[in-house]
Amino acid sequence: MAEEHALDATSYIQHHLTFLAEPVRESGGFWTLHYDTIVTSLILGVVVFGLLWLVTRKATTGVPSKTQAFVELSVRFVNDQVRSLFHHDYRVVAPIALTVFVWVLFMNAMDFLPVDIMAWIYQNIFHQHEWRGVPTADVNTTFALALSVFGLMIFYSIKNKGLFGWIKELISTPFGIKPLWAAPLLAIFNLLFNTIEYVSKPLSHSLRLYGNMYAGEIIFLLIGLWAATGVAGVIAGSILHLGWSIFHILIVVLQAYIFMMLTVVYISMAHEHH
Repeated sequence: MAEEHALDATSYIQHHLTFLAEPVRESGGFWTLHYDTIVTSLILGVVVFGLLWLVTRKATTGVPSKTQAFVELSVRFVNDQVRSLFHHDYRVVAPIALTVFVWVLFMNAMDFLPVDIMAWIYQNIFHQHEWRGVPTADVNTTFALALSVFGLMIFYSIKNKGLFGWIKELISTPFGIKPLWAAPLLAIFNLLFNTIEYVSKPLSHSLRLYGNMYAGEIIFLLIGLWAATGVAGVIAGSILHLGWSIFHILIVVLQAYIFMMLTVVYISMAHEHH
């Protein structure tokens, strides 16, 4: 009986953690498309930024509506955070930060939807038996976002320092390249340290967000398993679900904020000259 329950619990978790995926190549592995992640991310992006666009179109100079006031406060908050870290022309960086914050925030917030109810909707309405609704619980999403920020960092480094200036920085910091007789060895060490630093940025940037959201998803599933054990389990599970949801609000907002701030920090570092 215990083995059967363990098997049911395992199949329950595996079902909710299975992507709607299709291999691009016969070998699968890395070359696999997660359609649920892509579709959910695109829908959230269109809905959220479409609503922001509608609010800005209907914005008035008089007494703002509650929606307009909320959007203005959000934009001002992000703008102030960017100005405190980025001491250059932030007319491009501030919209990037706002886009990252809002999109990641709403992708994280998909974790608040009840997993069993959403699974029933996916299966009975959309006829999809395998669908994961939290895009940021997929490492492909967080790594793609981090790589985009990494690309922007490289772009601004070359734009502000020039290609040769950027290469010179890679081989001359942090140890310098003097004296001349030690320059080749120092250049190798400098390049090695800078390579490690550059590679670690997108890794830490993506895995921090992914790890927190994946762990939150697992905890919601474990609470759902507890609620399926009977009346006492339903009561205890409901209390735990409410408590974890309240705490998870902090995680959802905080992780979106951290992801946005790191984006601004990395782009700001690309403008620095050593």
